[in-house]
Amino acid sequence: MIVTLIIMCEVGFWVLLAGGLALRYLARMPRAGAAVLLMEPLLEVLLLVVTAVDLKNGAEPDWKHGLAAVYIGFTVALGHRTIKWVDARFAHRFAGGPPPVRPPKYGTARAVHEWRIAGRWMLAAAIATGLLQAAIWYVGGDGEIGSLRAWQQKMLFVIGINAVIAASYTLFPKQEPAGDRQPLG
Repeated sequence: MIVTLIIMCEVGFWVLLAGGLALRYLARMPRAGAAVLLMEPLLEVLLLVVTAVDLKNGAEPDWKHGLAAVYIGFTVALGHRTIKWVDARFAHRFAGGPPPVRPPKYGTARAVHEWRIAGRWMLAAAIATGLLQAAIWYVGGDGEIGSLRAWQQKMLFVIGINAVIAASYTLFPKQEPAGDRQPLG
């Protein structure tokens, strides 16, 4: 049941996103579009409540409950940015908006960009880890919490990998090719 609800929440996220943007740009109803987009967080609240009720009713915590916590963490941390990313492209394609800004390719600007991306992913993993810890406390010492701890370890791995990737752009910045450089002065 939890996996089905996670899938439904993911599908619901994209349906609400498409519906909200269609109302905003195609139907020229920006307030209605914003209202639809604001319904998206209700999906995460629903998933959180159903997962908590499932655990409260005696379900053994397993990978599905961990996956629910991870999904919520990632949606909370990355959902808004995903909506902004899709919105910029939708506005450009269907409403004559400006072309989306491309990320920087070289040097310090690229390193800063990579740290911002890594920060979002690390925040997502931290939120998921916190939700997993809350589930562990909620279940208490009576339940089997090994699968929840395993998800926490995976989230620490996500944090570590993102830190390494961002640090690599800081320590070894990609340099602009010599032919692409603009002359000074």
